Amino acid sequence: MLEIKVKRLDPDLPLPQKATEGSSGFDIYSRVDQVINPGEFKGIPAGIVLEIPKGYEVQVRPRSGLALKHGIGILNSPGTIDSDYRGEVVVILFNFSKVPFGVKKGDRIAQIVPVKLPEVKLVEADNLTETSRGPGGFGSTGV
Repeated sequence: MLEIKVKRLDPDLPLPQKATEGSSGFDIYSRVDQVINPGEFKGIPAGIVLEIPKGYEVQVRPRSGLALKHGIGILNSPGTIDSDYRGEVVVILFNFSKVPFGVKKGDRIAQIVPVKLPEVKLVEADNLTETSRGPGGFGSTGV
């Protein structure tokens, strides 16, 4: 079983935890009270620092309830926490709605999902294998 050490910066906040047995992500919580106005984004500190083993990353993903009920998402979703980062986890929330959104200390603001990274070696090449799609992108296969 993978172990990730978690340092709490605020003892009043719970450790990240799964909402249900089948959840893939661990909910993380706001360390501050904050208002995010329509069309605005803010970095919301989560009050934790992670020690992620080499060969893994932790992805920061939006919570579907915040998106559906309030129009709140994560600007750089999914965010990546690298194994050598030892700063506080900060979630960049964006208010896509038309009304201000209040975040309170202790609110669930995102979820974190550990991901094993494959070992990859990039190799420079002068020629690449042709495909039927070729260089087509951004809607080239239809809407």
